[in-house]
Amino acid sequence: MAPFFKPLRTLNGGLLLALLVALGPGASPAPASPYSDINAAAKAGPIIAHPLRGNLVMLEGSGGNITALSGVDGFVLVDCGIAVSQAMIVDALERIDRRPIHLAILTHWHWDHADGAAWIRRTGASIMADKVAVERLNSTLRVVEWEHTFTPIPPAALPNIVIDDDRQVQANGETILVRHYEPGHTDTDISVYFTKSDVLSVGDTFWNGQYPFIDYVGGGSIDGAIRAANANINMSTDNTIIVPGHGSVGDRASLIAFRDMLVEIRSIIAALKASGMTLEQVQAAKPTAAFDAKWGRSIISGQLFTALVYRGV
Repeated sequence: MAPFFKPLRTLNGGLLLALLVALGPGASPAPASPYSDINAAAKAGPIIAHPLRGNLVMLEGSGGNITALSGVDGFVLVDCGIAVSQAMIVDALERIDRRPIHLAILTHWHWDHADGAAWIRRTGASIMADKVAVERLNSTLRVVEWEHTFTPIPPAALPNIVIDDDRQVQANGETILVRHYEPGHTDTDISVYFTKSDVLSVGDTFWNGQYPFIDYVGGGSIDGAIRAANANINMSTDNTIIVPGHGSVGDRASLIAFRDMLVEIRSIIAALKASGMTLEQVQAAKPTAAFDAKWGRSIISGQLFTALVYRGV
């Protein structure tokens, strides 16, 4: 049975990546850029399945987290991970259900969430994504922090369900709400809410226990990131399971802690910038020092996060 799509009234709301998996003994020297480091980690694996609720699991280990809903209609995925993880992702899914992938929904355009779309399209599945996200996938974009220039992906790999409004999807006994944010992490972020199971997948609008990447090239901003964090809090209850773009499975309390961290660091850096300090001077002042032990343990350091916030205040 194919899922049924219908428009909803738009509900306005509001990178980089998972912790790098250490390479084993005898591994070659570290690649030349964060982009290739992250791909190497995704290739090394493993892919770990975290049961959520009902027929939902979170797959961790291929760049951004993947949410997978199984059932008679075939898998519905939220995000696709990095293509080098294909065999491990397929193996993880087959351990859950032997049915094929029916649909994948992209929360945004970043490769650590969307790179697997090509092989998923080759299986005959559909890919849903925001209209502007598809435009970015079909563009040349330089992301300095990753030391990488993204080039257009092949037409056959592009999403074939292109949306600019909110949607409702029926699949595997779930009513799935696909809803847009206002510009935040990027300007194309969407959330995916599984209403029966009360599981909310929010992509990179939430990095659980980690400083987030803010994609200014893709229309993001620190103020938008705070708006998106507030939207996630408003869309959840104390019972909601939250699937972040990166980090462990979360809940409303961890969303609030993430939002509060963004607000506090923004306030500190804004005051330093308003006093006339340059970026280098602000970084030297270590405005994130009190937060680094909790939030700075992944690929986004306090120094980099300071630069990202400074740019937007």
